[in-house]
Amino acid sequence: MKRKILLIEESVLFISMIKWFVLATAVGVIVGVSTAVFIKILNWSIFFVSQYRYYYLLLPLALFISALSVRYLSPEAKGHGTEKVIEAIHRRDGLINPLTVPVKLIATVITIAFGGSVGKEGPAAQIGAGLSSTLARLLRFSKEDRKKLVICGISAGFASVFGTPIAGAIFGVEVLYIGSILYDVIFPSFVAGIMSYRISSYLGVEYFYTPIDFVPLFSEGLFIKVLIGAVFFGLCALLLIETMRTVESISKARQIWEPSKGFIGGSFLVVLAFLGASPYLGLGLEKIQTTLQGSNATPYDFLMKILFTSVSLAYGGSGGMVTPVFFIGVTAGSLFGQIIGYNTSMFAAIGMVSLLAGAANTPISASIMAIEFFGKDIAPYAAVSCIVSYLITGHRSIYPSQVIYITKSPTIIIERGKEVEELETITIQPRPQSLTSVILRLFYGSINLYQRIRKVFKRTR
Repeated sequence: MKRKILLIEESVLFISMIKWFVLATAVGVIVGVSTAVFIKILNWSIFFVSQYRYYYLLLPLALFISALSVRYLSPEAKGHGTEKVIEAIHRRDGLINPLTVPVKLIATVITIAFGGSVGKEGPAAQIGAGLSSTLARLLRFSKEDRKKLVICGISAGFASVFGTPIAGAIFGVEVLYIGSILYDVIFPSFVAGIMSYRISSYLGVEYFYTPIDFVPLFSEGLFIKVLIGAVFFGLCALLLIETMRTVESISKARQIWEPSKGFIGGSFLVVLAFLGASPYLGLGLEKIQTTLQGSNATPYDFLMKILFTSVSLAYGGSGGMVTPVFFIGVTAGSLFGQIIGYNTSMFAAIGMVSLLAGAANTPISASIMAIEFFGKDIAPYAAVSCIVSYLITGHRSIYPSQVIYITKSPTIIIERGKEVEELETITIQPRPQSLTSVILRLFYGSINLYQRIRKVFKRTR
């Protein structure tokens, strides 16, 4: 009887593997082609528009048109695409309006070409997920299978837009939950990511691979510097998250027509560009590459990019978040390298992936991305930095629809299964006699003692 059950079990698993291999391959091909088309249209648009010196003067109109098309054609295309796909998976079982695909493509191209500070990976992920959802609907899939296919679309879109098939595959299954990975979707996500990357490469999409030119001689001093840098990158990610939330709240507080907000936000960015901040418009890929090659960043580069990205997305722009995160990460890393007097290229690379790990709560895919982008030598340092940055940001995210599966510390008590934006209360409950409990008691005891001394001092006066 046991042999019979074993044979049936293996047969079921084998059939399932073949099924998802075929489906994931189909998704990979479809998304690879769509991503290649999207990137070529985007590159052509940027090239055409950038021939004019003051092209960004049309940014208010571009954000107006972007907001207008999204509002009346497909509200799901609003903001950064990955967030909307996560929301669709958790709230609508992966159902995505097919109209989202062309609307997202057009709105993103318009936003980026005229200087909106957004990324290209979110639209690629949303286009991939939208096509996958449409395919699942045509095949009359169940809710569970439709969600799996949409996740494959996310992985394929991310893999093909950045040329990171392994990191892209993991990102698609890691970004949905904080503290959990959907292992049942890993196989089709890998297949979809690899196929999508190969198809887009075959169609002429070029990717950058920048091995960092340094020989890491391990030492306690270097490891401590990496840890300190990781804390700094985590704080930068936290600043990005909170700035985006604040600017979004300001935008929502103004009860005016959404396309008008696009014109207002675009005008604000044009003023900043005229004052010398034009390098923070658009994708910023040139700045990312030169910084990784050793060019020093200024102390305000990452701060200005945070502001430009927050305004672009909150005021009518359509696009992704990861490319701006890369910009913020490399410039923050370069600055940290200058401060401590160490290899700026190395810390720019570590900062790039660490910001992604902290802001998106994806330390595993970010660590793998470091290897795919920069080579294996940097892997140990990048992995440690990614994990620390992930912990520093707490239960916050640039993707508010992420679901909290597990807390990052047993001392922090929150309701699991909630989306990040639904969190109302966070309780700190350290275990008795734990190190955290002792340090907190000493900290608050010191504050209470200080307050008592101040009261006594005021009375004696």
